[in-house]
Amino acid sequence: MMEQVTVTFFGDPFRNNDREVTGSAIMIEGLPGIGQVGKVVADYLIEELHAEKIAEIHSIFFPPQVILLDGGTVRLVGNEVYRYRTAEQLVYFLVGDCQSLSNEGHYLLAEQYLQIAARLGVTRIYTLGGYGVGHLVDEPRVLCAVNDPALRGPVEEAGGIFTRDEPGGGIVGAAGLLLGLGAGQGIDGICLMGETSGYLIDPKSAHNLLSLLCRVTGLVVDTSRLHERADDLEQVLAEVRESEQVRTNDELRYIG
Repeated sequence: MMEQVTVTFFGDPFRNNDREVTGSAIMIEGLPGIGQVGKVVADYLIEELHAEKIAEIHSIFFPPQVILLDGGTVRLVGNEVYRYRTAEQLVYFLVGDCQSLSNEGHYLLAEQYLQIAARLGVTRIYTLGGYGVGHLVDEPRVLCAVNDPALRGPVEEAGGIFTRDEPGGGIVGAAGLLLGLGAGQGIDGICLMGETSGYLIDPKSAHNLLSLLCRVTGLVVDTSRLHERADDLEQVLAEVRESEQVRTNDELRYIG
């Protein structure tokens, strides 16, 4: 019988047999959410940095479905942990297909993610997400939250925006719970949310979020491919706006 949460590690990610890392380990969470902003950023970093997969996570709280693969085979939906390591940095990424379908599952999974982070020596978690505003945004802001006031200064200096009224409903899912529950376990938490319409996958918001994340963490990555995707989206949105304007003008002529 499947357990509530099952974590499978590959190799021995806890054995310190490689070169020493001078900095503390961090984790970047980018699970699916509004506009897929956080997921786009985390997946992009994993690809650009050639991070290695070290764990898979499955749970009865995930949607009851499988993912179709090439050749007609399938796999269970699940989440994954990746590792990127240099002499200066040790970065873990928490990414995947889904979040919990239930409130209970959100809490249990967040606790499991924090246990994994603690075992890996993570001292700070960056959670990434989208802040849906319900309309198209020309210059997406990156709204931020922290679980310790001492963390706010460097994020603001890097361009992050803190406002008490946004997001109005709080931060739902792993992006919020990892901060709230992590505070009680001595793990610093910083949430970065890219402003987005929420209607579609938003690479423009993701690009702004990625730029801020790199400034805050010191990660160095080529953002040009994501910038190109943002430019492509901007062209599509411009065509949509033009089409809407033409339709509005036609309606006004009809009324007149």
